[in-house]
Amino acid sequence: MKSIITIELGTNAVRVFAFDLKGNVIGSSKGYCPTFHTEPDHSEQDPEQIFITMLYVLKNLLNEKIHPKKYKVATICFSSSMHSVLAVDKNGNPIGNAITWADNRANKEAQELKSSAAGKAIYNATGTPLHPMSPLVKISWIKNSDKERFRQTAKFLSIKSYIIHQLTGEYIIDYSIASATGLLNIHTIKWEPDALKFAGISEAMLPELVSVYTPAGKLKKAYQNSLGLTVDTKIIVGSSDGCMATLGDGVKGEGKATITIEDSGAVRVMGNRVLQDEKQRFFNYLLTENCYVSGGPTNNGGVIFEWFARQFGDFKNPFDVEQSMQELIAEASKVAVGSDGLLFLPYLLGERAPIWNANARGAYFGLNIKHEKKHFVRATIEGILYEIYSIGKILEEHRTIKSLSINGSFATIPFCSQMIADMFNKPVRLRQNFHSVSFGAFLLSAIEMGIYQSLDEAATRVEMPDTFKPQKQNHAVYAGYFSVFEKLSNSLSDEFEAIANLQHKDVAAQRKNKTPIKK
Repeated sequence: MKSIITIELGTNAVRVFAFDLKGNVIGSSKGYCPTFHTEPDHSEQDPEQIFITMLYVLKNLLNEKIHPKKYKVATICFSSSMHSVLAVDKNGNPIGNAITWADNRANKEAQELKSSAAGKAIYNATGTPLHPMSPLVKISWIKNSDKERFRQTAKFLSIKSYIIHQLTGEYIIDYSIASATGLLNIHTIKWEPDALKFAGISEAMLPELVSVYTPAGKLKKAYQNSLGLTVDTKIIVGSSDGCMATLGDGVKGEGKATITIEDSGAVRVMGNRVLQDEKQRFFNYLLTENCYVSGGPTNNGGVIFEWFARQFGDFKNPFDVEQSMQELIAEASKVAVGSDGLLFLPYLLGERAPIWNANARGAYFGLNIKHEKKHFVRATIEGILYEIYSIGKILEEHRTIKSLSINGSFATIPFCSQMIADMFNKPVRLRQNFHSVSFGAFLLSAIEMGIYQSLDEAATRVEMPDTFKPQKQNHAVYAGYFSVFEKLSNSLSDEFEAIANLQHKDVAAQRKNKTPIKK
């Protein structure tokens, strides 16, 4: 019996799934990876820790679910979060940590490029909004502010490219992840010269561009032995988590959109044309040639509610965040729609779509003396979902959306699923106990193996049997409060910038005045 393994290199966790060739889940496993915020606007991860976690989780799944049942692993397909940057030296060794999508240190470079004559042309060519999330401006920041690291760098990699290099020795990057770097021309599928010039690098400092179906080379002998895999186990480079979640929900063509909320979040559509937006509010990423996943991302998804739970939840057992979150959601369910006038701006990590403001900050608004803890809980959840709704609204300026599918651990909480249906006033489809990113990677592998003949055929095989229907009276309440939420988000840009500048000055002063430790 053959099986397909999918490995998702997410921001907060590595998730490994095993499928049989009919798409049934044989087993799954997960390992967590921390993110380090050493300074304001800095978000980094240790690439070696991610690699070791991935090996550990994969080996456990193989030993517990695959080898005992005599499954043969035909394919291992990767997916990963987008926008990571890792500098490596000529021997492939990391120079420092990987910089993640949530990192905003390149805000100055992003603003300069966005206001320049070249900025609009680069956005139109690459489909990647000009924002600190973009590897294009991250590399420019390293060039300008970390000159020694830039000098030592032989290649700039994504986390997925680094992991694949560790396993096979090959330096490759798929079109999908590459199209989220701000360095790839999504029309020619070649590295964009103007973007390379801005970053100060050459094509030789980037991995080789390949299709998402491309075999990534042979697994090194040491890992064949350690994992109990054969030399003919195919390693497929795969795609990005966003593109895989969209495919995994069967969203292709007019009338459908998908919402993902894990740590971050996004609203996406998939089709055969690029969405042209003069305000540069959308991304347009390649899945394959002439197939684009378009939409808008938010920095502030489930990670914000987890932050709230850690700060204000009750912990019966140390570190039991999930239990604390469940109890908080139970509290929130006791509060009326709209949180009795309490609003939350969820911008704890700055923001991408639709305001694209790295300086954005979080705030509670409308607070009065009758508000209790339970109101803050519900307002926090509503604020996260108002932000998602704001992305969906502008996406509807370009595409017809009649129904939504949702995925991600936060979005698929029934309480949140119903909120999404009510806010959008559209039916919401999902499949419980279903991981869309991994299923999308399964479908990609199945296409490569010839089980399905095309993306269109694979998308039609996705079943989403559970539906949340919108409650119109709730939609009317949400619409009123959302209007205030939207005005606040757009009108506070000067205040966001002012407080960000003050914070940076404080950090600089503290660093300057710090007394050296005597040895």
